[in-house]
Amino acid sequence: MKYLLNKNKSSILKIIFLFLIYSLIISSCKNENKETVNSEDITVPAIKGSPKKPSDTETPEGMVWIPGGTFVQGARKNDEMAMNHEKPAHEVAVDGFFMDKNEVTNAEFQEFVEETGYVTVAEKPINWEEMKKQLPPGTPKPADSILQPGSLTFKKTKSSVPNLYDYSQWWNWTIGANWKHPNGPGSSIEGKENYPVVHITFEDAQAYAKWAGRRLPTEAEWEIAARGGKEDAIFTWGTDSEKLPEMANSWEGEFPTSNTLVDGFEGKAPVKSYPPNPYGLYDMAGNVWEFTQDWYNTNYYKDISEKSMVKNPEGASEWFNPNAMAPEKVIKGGSYLCNASYCASYRISARMANALDSSQEHLGFRTVVKPEMLRDSLN
Repeated sequence: MKYLLNKNKSSILKIIFLFLIYSLIISSCKNENKETVNSEDITVPAIKGSPKKPSDTETPEGMVWIPGGTFVQGARKNDEMAMNHEKPAHEVAVDGFFMDKNEVTNAEFQEFVEETGYVTVAEKPINWEEMKKQLPPGTPKPADSILQPGSLTFKKTKSSVPNLYDYSQWWNWTIGANWKHPNGPGSSIEGKENYPVVHITFEDAQAYAKWAGRRLPTEAEWEIAARGGKEDAIFTWGTDSEKLPEMANSWEGEFPTSNTLVDGFEGKAPVKSYPPNPYGLYDMAGNVWEFTQDWYNTNYYKDISEKSMVKNPEGASEWFNPNAMAPEKVIKGGSYLCNASYCASYRISARMANALDSSQEHLGFRTVVKPEMLRDSLN
């Protein structure tokens, strides 16, 4: 979804912007690189039924093997910050797969663009005929000068914010913001090749994954990977929230007005800036949100908990969110903007909804591939 905001223009732009922000996030929010561990010889307590990597399959470069098995998806009983859409917890089974060690970087996405000529959604002209289908009937078309390609960028507020539900206080619709210009015209990814690519929509992430011969993870795959074999963990490192600054890039201080930088970064961090989880995955907590392939449906956890254990769940068959007007996908992991007072989405079970064509500067992705996909690609 393209976002519009210009406080000096007509009030309708404010309405459109607030609607789009609302559909994006209402369903969720209230150092030195370390060497990766070898997840093929995992020594942490294994999730039930964890199989070894197939002996006839090589691990793709930049990926690690994620042992499958059965596990409990969703909020842990001792997680006081868990939200209703993370409940009820339910047991599922997932086959083993390979996953990117880190979020897809600017350099990796640039290689894809240079080889294919791909143009991201944030770079394309806005289609008003499509946009107005998701707005109240009779909404007038904004001026063409406003309906320009762009994306959402974050802005700190000058003072404390009493109402954390008014997201327009810290988000800007920035014309010209995209993956190459993450803060708008004049900004660049030069020197930031190892940062996660952002301003990516679901469509963009899927296109990259297809080019790479991979796909986006399901929500269940993402969660079993983030858990790292720790069945009772709330965070990727365990249950101790005091370790957050050393383990993840999040918002330390008063959101959204002041950041203490105790974790070393105010904005995005280069990938692998924090220790990996037991499976050798970096930044499964914080830094930037990550797309999954699952539809967001507010009833899904309740529905699946009433069934027999599902193997390799792919999420709801259709999207549903009474608070949104556009189809949404589940995103996981939280970002550098997550704060305990706001949403604490650096927890493993935390989840959020994101409209299909929405992009912003704190959302990226990583890919997965199953052994059979690799074998098929060789035939």
